[in-house]
Amino acid sequence: MLDPLVILLREMGIYGTLTGLVLVHTIFGMLILTLLFRNYFVSLPEELFKAARVDGAGFWGIYFRIMLPMSLPIFVVAVILQVTGIWNDFLFGVVFTKPDIYPMTVQLNNIVNSVQGVKEYNVNMAATLITGLVPLIVYFASGKLFVRGIAAGAVKG
Repeated sequence: MLDPLVILLREMGIYGTLTGLVLVHTIFGMLILTLLFRNYFVSLPEELFKAARVDGAGFWGIYFRIMLPMSLPIFVVAVILQVTGIWNDFLFGVVFTKPDIYPMTVQLNNIVNSVQGVKEYNVNMAATLITGLVPLIVYFASGKLFVRGIAAGAVKG
């Protein structure tokens, strides 16, 4: 799986760049997010859309005035899943970037697993806490909406 992607990014001229890494994460994130959004939108009541059609709303009107405002919980779920997956990804960071633009998780691994000199546990712990801070902020900022988004459509009734 990695070899064809490396060849493709090399041929596109974006191998070893941040753009290439973003493209790879976008491709891999689309699969699960498409399923999540599809299941969420199917759980919305069809009567809302019929009423909007009667009121004269078109496709985009229904999307922007009805579906999008009701979709905040699933967008939060999508953001949390993507932030967690991308932030904790080590393999793609090593393969698709170069040392001067390594993601934080790769840099953290390089700091903690360095074999030169004396291990400085205080530096390792500080780097680990700083690395874990971004997902933690996302979780605390959107926890309530995350639970609502995960539970949406779970019970029909």
